Amino acid sequence: MSDKHLGRGDTAVITGAASGFGFELATLCARRGMNVVMADVQADALQRAEQALKGQGAPLLPFRLDVSKAAEVEAMGRATVERFGAPHLVFNNAGVGAGGLIWEHTAADWDWVLGVNVMGVAHGVRVFTPWMLEAAQRDPGYEGHIVNTASMAGL
Repeated sequence: MSDKHLGRGDTAVITGAASGFGFELATLCARRGMNVVMADVQADALQRAEQALKGQGAPLLPFRLDVSKAAEVEAMGRATVERFGAPHLVFNNAGVGAGGLIWEHTAADWDWVLGVNVMGVAHGVRVFTPWMLEAAQRDPGYEGHIVNTASMAGL
């Protein structure tokens, strides 16, 4: 990794950006003057998070989506690239848990948890990696990072 640090003018895409760790990273990125794509499934929480960050002065692109849906992540990817170009940071952070005894979960519970926690990450990597690789080929100074978070429950 080079000495370059993410900062003004770079772009971050953050899923689960309306709360918790995702919101904290969005706040840090906005303070650095980065373009921040804030993605979350909860429209009301996303709107509150956007309002909280508007005072930072960084360009924001709030995007309501369900990361388990390939078409929605693809639409966010296109919107990101059209507005800001290839991202420099993709933070696949959206995650859910059903809790309780696993044998008592329904098939729908399993679909939801695996859709968000596994396919959400797969969609984020699949959608953004080609644009990031293309950006690196065009500009030797470009540096991109993909960070996938998971909880201890994944073990």
